[in-house]
Amino acid sequence: MIRRLLVANRGEIARRIFRTARRMGIGTVAVCSEADVGAPHALEADRAILIGPAPVRESYLLTERILAAAKAAEADAVHPGYGFLSENAEFAEQVIAAGLTWVGPPPSAIRAMGLKDAAKTLMAQAGVPVTPGYLGEDQSPERLASEAAAIGYPVLIKAVAGGGGKGMRKVDRAEDFAAALAAAKREAAGAFGDERVLLETYVSRPRHIEVQVFGDSHGNIVHLFERDCSLQRRHQKVIEEAPAPGLHEATREAICAAAVRAAQAVGYVGAGTVEFIADASAGLTAERIWFMEMNTRLQVEHPVTEAITGLDLVEWQLRVAAGEPLPLRQGEIAMSGHAVEARLYAETPASGFLPATGPIEHLRWPTSVRVDAGVEEGGAVTPYYDPMVAKLIAHEATREAALAALGEACDELEIWPLKTNACFLARCLEEPDFIAGDVDTGFIERRLEALTARPDPSPSALSAAAEAALLESEDFDPEPASPWRELVGFRLNAAPERSVRLYLGEAGHAAPLHVESASPRSVLLTEDGEVVVFESGEAFAFTTRPPPPLGGEAGGGDATVRAPMPGKVAAIPVAEGEAVSRGQSLVTLEAMKMEHALAAPFDGEVEAVLVKAGDQVSEGAALLRLKAPA
Repeated sequence: MIRRLLVANRGEIARRIFRTARRMGIGTVAVCSEADVGAPHALEADRAILIGPAPVRESYLLTERILAAAKAAEADAVHPGYGFLSENAEFAEQVIAAGLTWVGPPPSAIRAMGLKDAAKTLMAQAGVPVTPGYLGEDQSPERLASEAAAIGYPVLIKAVAGGGGKGMRKVDRAEDFAAALAAAKREAAGAFGDERVLLETYVSRPRHIEVQVFGDSHGNIVHLFERDCSLQRRHQKVIEEAPAPGLHEATREAICAAAVRAAQAVGYVGAGTVEFIADASAGLTAERIWFMEMNTRLQVEHPVTEAITGLDLVEWQLRVAAGEPLPLRQGEIAMSGHAVEARLYAETPASGFLPATGPIEHLRWPTSVRVDAGVEEGGAVTPYYDPMVAKLIAHEATREAALAALGEACDELEIWPLKTNACFLARCLEEPDFIAGDVDTGFIERRLEALTARPDPSPSALSAAAEAALLESEDFDPEPASPWRELVGFRLNAAPERSVRLYLGEAGHAAPLHVESASPRSVLLTEDGEVVVFESGEAFAFTTRPPPPLGGEAGGGDATVRAPMPGKVAAIPVAEGEAVSRGQSLVTLEAMKMEHALAAPFDGEVEAVLVKAGDQVSEGAALLRLKAPA
């Protein structure tokens, strides 16, 4: 058995692996960048080793630093987690060459499945159905445009070495193909160091269904049933569940058998996921489900499989890596109930899902569901890494009960001042069509406005804020140790004739002191004099002071476009003196592994471009100046 395990990763997945390792009596070693020295994963390991500055290319992606850390800590095994180096065959070979146990599949399997075009060819040879498209070596824009026309629009551009929606673009019209191709290649090159793409026919009502497979070094391969990951935004998974709703047993057997054949074709060992695209326009049938790709690692959504099977997938990984056979045979693996997972991100859905960064001064996790988190109260989310804060996982006897439990957990979350997508997640889980199982990968996009609208506080939230504000006023000054300051769930029993004007952003609310409410709200009083009320996954920050008068730095319709978050300038598709239209892309920023286009707020002219492609900019940095037409 493994004696001491180094996890070449960070955040919630490192903590998740450490949890199982500790239970199995295995020593733990963390690696951390300068930005993560005080992070939970570094503090929880038996030993943490600094491997470089915050940027991933100077720390978590430096294989020589990680191998040196393993040697210094006398680790005898390396687990890559997911992301970073988890699907890097060269790193796997270096770990093995150093005499360490690699907790992952053979490098040959990683290579075979690492390039989407080669993997699809191999799968077709193994009798696994694949999506029609173009997998050719000719990557010229002219050839790709010609192949796209032959496939027929809409068409999907996908990075050959991609994953997680990076380097992927849906193109609806031939005239949009060139720009989409350039953006996909640029994003693919930045994320994977490989700008090559493939083309696929676009399925109009796609369902994303994947199968968890496991192999050992003795030739045994099993599946652990399927997961449905169809609820996505920009090809990034938002909510995952197991089993897939509406999947008949015959179809389940067919795709699980296909997944096992895929794993057998590459001599797979360890945990892997075979991903399929299903055309749900006429129900889920085996003949309308095609292979997309195989992820040769543990998946973010593995907890839902653990929930329905009662198994610890990380324990299986460690035992298989140590040379043990699979703990169970196929006939001994059963599923029970339904599990759903939501990805909690530091982002602002109402502002186009812009990533959020900053400190976490207050944090209360829901207690009724499993929480796999990468942060704790007193920590922070930095701009250097993926903005996922935690995963919330509910497991109940039925799908309806699991969705309800997870929705309630999102409602109960308290986090401040960091912004998250908790309210957006709760709204998704409460959508009647989603509850009915009527879902595909375009579900969120079709309802985006309703799902992301900035919510208003309820009367009970206003009441709770008013009570807290009045208690903090000069008219009511309790002793410092008074229980009046313990305001969580506080409610006055009398109804005096008093009210207070509260401000939420630019809006003023005349709030009564007392409103009867069946659900008392949790209240936080900040050092800045704000009254924060937590409700439905949101944090409403009230103040009794009116906001300062609105005023811009450029009058007469002029505007300065500023960076909404720290990042790198990926592209500037406009030039000084150019006329632009409202909504037109002006600057593309790369932050937290994704590209974000900043659009013109009005019709006008580019007066000045203040940055160039490749520049690193801080939040609030001036990027470009516009002026209204004369």
